[in-house]
Amino acid sequence: MTDLDDFARGYYLNTSVPDIAIEESMQLASLPTVLDALRPAERVLEMGYGTGAVTAALIERGLSVEVVEGSEALCAEAAERHPGLVVHHSLFEDFTPAEPYDGVLCLHVLEHVEHPITMLQAVRSWLKPYGTIVVVVPNAESLHRRLAVRMGLQPRLDTLSDRDRLVGHRRVYTRDELHADLWTAGFRLGRCFGYFLKVVPNSMMLEWDPRLIDALSAISEELPPHLLANIGVAAHRS
Repeated sequence: MTDLDDFARGYYLNTSVPDIAIEESMQLASLPTVLDALRPAERVLEMGYGTGAVTAALIERGLSVEVVEGSEALCAEAAERHPGLVVHHSLFEDFTPAEPYDGVLCLHVLEHVEHPITMLQAVRSWLKPYGTIVVVVPNAESLHRRLAVRMGLQPRLDTLSDRDRLVGHRRVYTRDELHADLWTAGFRLGRCFGYFLKVVPNSMMLEWDPRLIDALSAISEELPPHLLANIGVAAHRS
């Protein structure tokens, strides 16, 4: 798991990475939508700790949260910041819970793993009957990708950018592709949503007024999900 620790220190634990604040702003703005999709789950597993922004927000809202994380460095960070938080140091592929969960948050995970359907099948086994998984992935059909293709900056909507490769993305998803993976893994599809109207890459937003970043999140609910930077689905174990 040394590679995961190296990545964690180089990105999640690296305060000099310029666009982390933008990514955290997007995630926190989306949290009410994510939690609404997760209801009525009470005992929840979060896959991956990341910067810890989502974990902290979940704890503040009174949810019973556990985290599974492959990086020892991020596990230590999570335990230090949140005494009493149950943190499982394990690769997702090797994890087996002692008891099933009401809900699982799979936020920005599937674009990183080698076999997403196999991963989803494993998550299904972690859930109680009728339990809920909320999945969020980067959207291949986002407005900023559409503009990049129109401008000749990338050949296809699903072409991985330099930033995609930097953060370890193996793929981006269309809504239909995400639905298909969940269906194949044995889930019953529920609510679909999206968040953040992204018109340019993160690198071009670094000097933007934070109020504009917030507005691009807030306007998400007025727009069709397939145009937004991230797409999400709540799905259920039958």
